[in-house]
Formats: sequence, structure tokens, C-alpha cells
Amino acid sequence: MIPNEPLPPTDHQPSETRDPFWTYSDLLLFVFFVFSSIVIILFLLALVPRTARGVTSALLAQMAMYALAFGALKAMFFLRYQQPFWRSLGWKPLSFGPATASLFAGPALALALVVLSVALHTSEVPPPFEQLAKGKTAIIILGLLVVVLGPLAEELAFRGFLMPLLIRSFRPAAGIVLAGVIFGCFHGYEYEWSWRYMLLISAAGCAFGWAKQKTGSTAAAAYMHSTFNLIQFGFFLMQSRTL
Repeated sequence: MIPNEPLPPTDHQPSETRDPFWTYSDLLLFVFFVFSSIVIILFLLALVPRTARGVTSALLAQMAMYALAFGALKAMFFLRYQQPFWRSLGWKPLSFGPATASLFAGPALALALVVLSVALHTSEVPPPFEQLAKGKTAIIILGLLVVVLGPLAEELAFRGFLMPLLIRSFRPAAGIVLAGVIFGCFHGYEYEWSWRYMLLISAAGCAFGWAKQKTGSTAAAAYMHSTFNLIQFGFFLMQSRTL
């Protein structure tokens, strides 16, 4: 054995040359956190009297699920690696130019996917939030979830946590596409597992991934995702005459 030879990094010791510092075992652990959070929230909802259950409580439950899952991830980063949460997931401030470009890219992407949807002869599927838009309070909470919290949570998970692992394993282009495809499959149940919708959502995921890779910040992907959802949510409200 060579004297003073440095020991190789372990799963609990981030390497100075390994980016990201987490591993696929950590990814599995995060998936466990997500499913555990869902189970906990469903159990707590079951304790709520039926008369008190409603759309608002369901939306608040989803927000609580996000808080539990990402709280567990933050604790894992600190306990296993002594690393911060936001910076580790690539959340970096953006200058005015990239931030503005990200915000305007969302609506442009939404319109481009509408054109692609028509070209693919995609049959209409009710948006996943249609049944939840009941009453002003529910619409306000739903808007917060769809436009702010949902994009934030999904970009932290897919572009902040998953994509860097895939890029490390398969190089940037493949990592962006793989993360996008997984993102599309993740939303499949919301659109009756239509391959056309999954393809469109995968394309959106690739665009969000490109924004993250281009700017080096998960914030760019979240801004783009947020305004993308805003356009969809706005059209839905106008079509349903909820506004």
C-alpha cells in the first residue's frame, strides 16, 4: 500500500471531482421519500371527516406532500453530505436577460406544442386540473399549485436532482433527453397514457432541461415551466368561463 494514498470517496463522502455529489442510491431514496410522503398524506386525509373533505383539502394535501418529500431530501443532503439544498440542486440567481428569456420561452413553447399537437392529430383529453377548479378559493390554490409550486417542485426533482445524474452517466444531450422522457412518462396517468401527450410533455421536459443546461441554473427551467403552465391554465379558465 502506498503511504498517505488518498482513500476513494464513498457514498457518504462527496468527491471533489464528482458532479453531482449524490448517487443513484440517493435517487432511489428520494423516490422512497416521495411515495412515503404520499402514503402519509393519504393516511392523514383519511382521518379528516368526510364532510370536511373537498377540493381545497386535496390541493393543500398535495402541497404538504411536496413539503415532506423535499424536506426529507434537504435532510439527506445535510446528514449524508453536509451540503446545502438549493445550491446543490442548481438554484442560482439569474441576470435580467436570461431570466426574461426564460419567462418568455414558456409561452412560446406552449404555442409550439399546440402546433405539434395539431400535426399529430392529438385527441382532446381534459386537463388534469379540470375537476379541481371548483369555487374561487380552489381556483386560487390550484393556480398557485399549477403555476408556482408544481413547476418549482418538478424542476427541482427532474432538472435539479435527476438530470445531473443522467448527464454524468450519459453526457449532456442524452441526459437532457432521458430526463425529459421520464418527465413525460411521469405525467402519463394524467392524460390517459396517450403516447401523443406523453411525447408532447417529454418535448417540454427536454426544453426545460436545455434551459437548465444553457444557463446553469434550475431557476431558468422553473421560470420557463411556470409561464408554460400559466398559458395552459389561462386558456383552461377562459374556455371553461371560470374567469
